[in-house]
Parts: sequence; structure tokens; C-alpha cells
Amino acid sequence: MGRALARGLLLAALPAGVALINPAQAWPDAPGPAEPCPLATARRPVPGLQQALLPAQIPPAAAEEGAPSPDYRHRLSRTPLGWPRLDQWCVWVQPPATDEPAARWDRLWLRAVESSLATWSAWVPIRRVSDPEAAQIRVERRRPPLRLDASGRLRASHGRASLSLQEVRRGGTWRLEPLVSVWLGADQRPEALQATALHELGHALGLWGHSDSEADVMAPAPGARPTLQPSARDGETLRWLYRQPTRFGTQLP
Repeated sequence: MGRALARGLLLAALPAGVALINPAQAWPDAPGPAEPCPLATARRPVPGLQQALLPAQIPPAAAEEGAPSPDYRHRLSRTPLGWPRLDQWCVWVQPPATDEPAARWDRLWLRAVESSLATWSAWVPIRRVSDPEAAQIRVERRRPPLRLDASGRLRASHGRASLSLQEVRRGGTWRLEPLVSVWLGADQRPEALQATALHELGHALGLWGHSDSEADVMAPAPGARPTLQPSARDGETLRWLYRQPTRFGTQLP
């Protein structure tokens, strides 16, 4: 499916009142059209990095002296191998169930995910795939399990993203890739669900950290009203990130 058609289908799924950002206005030097997503024929963990990483487990980058205030780059984290970003992301989304009444909730869940993907695709090339082996981001309809927070208390959440670093063979070539699992529960009202999806997909696209402003999509906790569009600070942070060099997506020797 061509990128223009895919974006058109995603745009049709947007709720009323939510507009897709024009990438030419939001990011004049945005990456080019999406490329095909070949299937992975083999995977192996990066030596010494066997376990999935969560944002809280990745040391934050040091704040840069004189870093501009319109973004929160100094709050982002990077992996031991550098910034986990790609020039294009291939995304698999769990298809809806066919049985009723679960199918209705699945459709609401899928609508929220597709709306969030449409929003982020204005900033970063995203290509939907039908096979999870073609994807670097896999979005699943499931409530994340409880986990311990910094104070030692069990914490529930509606969404979570976890990151694994892998060496992947596609088309006979081994490359270093991030593999992100996004788990989203379906037990929120539509706007809250879309805000959660937007936040967790922001992590998946490389924003492994949290903003210090509740007006941003990447704030650690939602504000009084769900945030359904990236703010100017979200955009500037993402723009900075995608200008950084990376080893991810490059051919391995």
C-alpha cells in the first residue's frame, strides 16, 4: 500500500475535531517516503543486552549546557548503543476480534491506535504491516501487568512500552534494530485511550523519557483533559532526536 493511500486511510479514522498535522509545516526537513518492510528471517539478541528495557531503566542523557527551553531533550534516555530511532518504523497492530460483544471494544481500541499513528506519521515515516515479523513496533491489545515503582509499590497502568535491542536479518542483511512492544488496555473512554496510545507510541518512536509539562503528550501523567496532539515542545524534541546520528538500522559488519 502506498504511503499516500495509507495516510488517507488513517486520516479517515480520526475522530471529529482532530486534524492531521501537515508535515511540510510541522517539520520541513522530515524524512522521505516510506520504504518497504521486509520480513525478518532471523533474530538474535545483542550480546550483553538480553532483557527488555523500560524508560525508567535507561539512564537519562546529561543536560546540555545552554540547551534550548522549547524542548526537553535533556530528559530523554538512550540505550548503551545510542539513540534507538529509525528513519522509518514498520508497525504491526493486533487486528480486532470477530466475536461480539468484544468486537465493539476492539474497534474503539483500534480507532484510538490508528488515530495516534496518523498523528505521529506527520512527524516520522510510519508504515503499517500485516505480519509482526516485518515490524519494529508491535502494538497489542492487553492491559500491562502490575509493576513496582520507585517507592516499591505495585503500580497499574493502562499502557506500557518496552524496548529490546536485536540484531535482525532482513533480505539477507543483518542490521541493528530496536524492537518495541506496546501494550494498551481497552478499558478507557475513547479520548483517554487515544491519549494513552499517543504517549506510548511516542516512547516507541524514540522519546524514551518524560516531559516536565503536563501540556505535552510525553508528560508522565495525564492532565485534567487528555492531550490528543503533540505540543510544540514534543515536536521540537522529536526533531532534535531525529537529527542525532544512530547505529540503529545500519548494516552490521
